[in-house]
Amino acid sequence: MIARLFAMALLGYAVGFILFAVTLGSPAPSDSAKTDAAIVLTGGTGRIDYAVGVLQSGKAGRLLIAGADPSVTKPDLARLVGRQQQRLVRCCVDLDSTSVDTRSNAEEGERWLEKRKFRSVRLITNDWHMRRARYEFRQTLGKDYRVVPDAVRSEPSFITLFGEYNKYVLRRVAVWLDI
Repeated sequence: MIARLFAMALLGYAVGFILFAVTLGSPAPSDSAKTDAAIVLTGGTGRIDYAVGVLQSGKAGRLLIAGADPSVTKPDLARLVGRQQQRLVRCCVDLDSTSVDTRSNAEEGERWLEKRKFRSVRLITNDWHMRRARYEFRQTLGKDYRVVPDAVRSEPSFITLFGEYNKYVLRRVAVWLDI
């Protein structure tokens, strides 16, 4: 009996991983509504460039870079982006260096959204990270904000997908157990 339950749990875990791996986040549709703001979570290739492009295209009015290294300044960032985007960085980008993980990104994002009185946000992160990021932001923001997921496409390795799936499952279990 215990062996069967264990086998069923293992099978459920494996099927969950397969579904997780084949249903990664995707970029927001090109016709998606403009949002008041965008929040990009640092830590993955191409995220910041993509987010500045979203800002430049007018799909969001302001950008928060959540989880930035404390030593990075706006002038540093302005030097890294293209010439046309430097003005946008100076006027419309905020840096957060207090958050250190996805959950604290969501908490800092909520404070930033409240402070600026924004009601809609475009959440930008890599495709493999979107499900957990979206879950954390939903847990933190509740139904008070409209969240538009906007994933940056990538080619994640098996190890990246496996690690992210485990983090996602563990976080869901922790919330369910209220720990």
